[in-house]
Amino acid sequence: MLYRLLFPLAARFPVFNVFRYITFRTAMSAVTALALALLLGPAMIRRLRQAQIGQSIREEGPRSHLAKAGTPTMGGLLILLAVVSATLLWMDLSNRFVWIALATLVGVGAVGFADDWTKVTKRRSLGLTGRGKLVPQFLVAFAVAFAIQQWAGHGAISTVITLPFLKRVLPDLGVLYIPFVALVVVGSSNAVNLTDGLDGLATGAVGIAAGTYALLAYVTGNAVAARYLQIPFIPQSGELAVFCGALVGASLGFLWFNCHPADVFMGDVGALPLGAAIAAVAVMTKQEVLLAIVGGLFVIEALSVIIQVASFKTTGRRVFKMAPIHHHFELLGWAESRVIIRFWILAILFAVLGLSTLKLR
Repeated sequence: MLYRLLFPLAARFPVFNVFRYITFRTAMSAVTALALALLLGPAMIRRLRQAQIGQSIREEGPRSHLAKAGTPTMGGLLILLAVVSATLLWMDLSNRFVWIALATLVGVGAVGFADDWTKVTKRRSLGLTGRGKLVPQFLVAFAVAFAIQQWAGHGAISTVITLPFLKRVLPDLGVLYIPFVALVVVGSSNAVNLTDGLDGLATGAVGIAAGTYALLAYVTGNAVAARYLQIPFIPQSGELAVFCGALVGASLGFLWFNCHPADVFMGDVGALPLGAAIAAVAVMTKQEVLLAIVGGLFVIEALSVIIQVASFKTTGRRVFKMAPIHHHFELLGWAESRVIIRFWILAILFAVLGLSTLKLR
């Protein structure tokens, strides 16, 4: 919005020329989202308390978590508000990539809201059924996948995917591309949701992943940088850095209230859309497979649940004391804050490893 309003003034006032730079608008988007989250956070937490929108705790979870019962939840609404507002303020409103990213955030956010609202109204730790959550998630994901493939780049986006470390191996998925994209979006959405089990754990990890993809989006949309790094050049995709900047800022702002001990939880209305939005950015920058590395922490959390369920159903035994794996370490005696910080370190290492693949091709 500000780009459209103020950049034309650069012809008379050179200072406004700064609005043409994606790096400037990305930084401002992050600062704006951070400021909005910090300013609106206290009021939203008060409203959630007044409405008695509190977290229900699983009885089979760690005993230490029982004290968290009643902590305001659905704080993810604050993240969505900050991200959408900051992005609209600093983006180029004609950019289709960013509109798709915003639609993904809002669409999957609606699914998360329905899940959280069911938990709150029925006063239980489980919201929608598995099918009741996955079906609308996939509906949104398929719509997003179709929009990316047919509409995002003013023409069809290639159905070819890139693989880390293998610059000459470019599989073309053809008609399988849209189902593949939908699976990536839903998988990432639920992986982030599974990670959201400790104070600030998912929030910090999302901020790290979003910051990584802000850089990836910028170089993907820059012809010189893309050519140098031997990655696909996607015209206009650099604008996604503005959206990722907003994700980073909103995550940091929310972490102010969500850090241990948390004053508010994000809930599914935050975790589900954040994972989906990062996946959409990964797809639009043609770095969808790299997401498995950049979001390695989310992959580990999801795999721990899959392994635990598969093992228990086939052998009757559990591999971990509890899944997702962050609870396993809690039950081993690690303090919650220690688990969180060590997992953040892992998230940073995965992000660095992901970025290193840009040269190791």
